[in-house]
Amino acid sequence: MIYSWHLYTMAALYIIAGLMHFIKPKLYLRIMPNYLPNHTLLVYLSGAIEIALGVGICLPLLHNFALCAIIGMLLAFLLVHIYMLNNKKASEGIPQWFVVLRIPLQFILMYWAYSYLE
Repeated sequence: MIYSWHLYTMAALYIIAGLMHFIKPKLYLRIMPNYLPNHTLLVYLSGAIEIALGVGICLPLLHNFALCAIIGMLLAFLLVHIYMLNNKKASEGIPQWFVVLRIPLQFILMYWAYSYLE
């Protein structure tokens, strides 16, 4: 099946985002909410999942599953974004406007994934 370049752009976005968990794990460790256990494992696991879902978007057999999983993942990541809003240390060095903007951006990304469900 041939997909539009927009879908491949989405796939690349998640693959690159996932790779960043391995390249710059300290960035992600800093924003992990205190109530979650084993931050290091969760950072690497979420990175691996993002990479897998980015690849899955492009595979016809996994396409719809990957898109639904991305929507679920983005919903789960809202917890991190809300935590960053409420925790100065977690958002240190990041402009407040960007921290606020990330929340509606999550919903835009969810809609983008939803629009490709078949």
